[in-house]
Amino acid sequence: MHFLRVLRPSRLALRLAGFALLAACGRVPGKAPLPPEPPLAALSAGSAQAAREQVWDGVIEAVDETTISAQTNARVEALPFDVGDYVTKGDVLVRFSDVEQQSGRQAAAANVAAARAEYQDAEVNWKRMQAVVDRGYVSRAQMDAATAHRDAARAALNAAEAALKSAGQQADYTVVRAPFDGVVTRRFVEMGEAVQSGPPAPQPLIAIASLDALRVDVVVPQSAVDAIREFHTATVMTGDGKRVLAPAITVFPYADPATHTFRIRVRLPADSAGLYPGMTAKVAFAVGDAERLLVPVSALVQRGELSGAYVIGADRSVGLGQLRLGHRYGDEVEVLAGLAPGDRVAADPEGAALYLAKQHAAH
Repeated sequence: MHFLRVLRPSRLALRLAGFALLAACGRVPGKAPLPPEPPLAALSAGSAQAAREQVWDGVIEAVDETTISAQTNARVEALPFDVGDYVTKGDVLVRFSDVEQQSGRQAAAANVAAARAEYQDAEVNWKRMQAVVDRGYVSRAQMDAATAHRDAARAALNAAEAALKSAGQQADYTVVRAPFDGVVTRRFVEMGEAVQSGPPAPQPLIAIASLDALRVDVVVPQSAVDAIREFHTATVMTGDGKRVLAPAITVFPYADPATHTFRIRVRLPADSAGLYPGMTAKVAFAVGDAERLLVPVSALVQRGELSGAYVIGADRSVGLGQLRLGHRYGDEVEVLAGLAPGDRVAADPEGAALYLAKQHAAH
């Protein structure tokens, strides 16, 4: 009994000494001290409300494009521009031989001069007879004949002037000019070729398209069109991963009876560099809202086809984590896997890589 009474104070003393030592060290048993916070600017991955989207393929086309056809019968004398050349409004695209047209204009001008002289003579004669008809110097029948002659001469003059205008237009049609700034997309004729204005239809000459205004032509199923009409918002995804907000979209009010699909035209901004008519593009239409985990694009690291970010853990460690990415929203990108809300990532990937290299070198 005496031996047991001696041991109990000793065990108690040992326990008190152990707790005192732990308190002096400032930690709880089983936990290692945290390393210092890495000297890196950090960003928190946060969830945000973003549009739920459906993506459809479309084809880029010019808002202003036209195929110019022959409006006179002639032979091609000059083709200053070829396919791919840029033209400005008023540039000569095609020049035809105009011998026949100029001859027709001159003949029509001569007919106008003759008809005008005839009309002026008939008008003078009518006025003379009108002045004396009431005094009985001319009969009523003679007056009626003079009136009819004057009216016929005036009608002949009008017809001659119309013929001159038509001949002038035919002569003007021998020079084809660009109706707007654009690029030549097709050329249907060659030097020396004889062209016809019809029938049955005018012969096409040259096609141009303006690059100042572009749109994407998209076809969607009828099951998708109601939501697209409701939210009326679309973004065009370019080849480099950027998203361009469409300033306007037009949903056709009718479906194709054969395919039961709707056609939608998505307008592109005026400064859509790198997009050209004929290219394909993906268009994302808003059809609802959803929570998305977003991080800045500037925080990402690309290793071949893999994407990642330098993640700062709760234990203050830094490591490169692989991410699965979704759509891009301006300067941010959606993270589908690899991060959770609140996770911290290094804002400067290069700085984080340098920090890790120094850490490895020190160890």
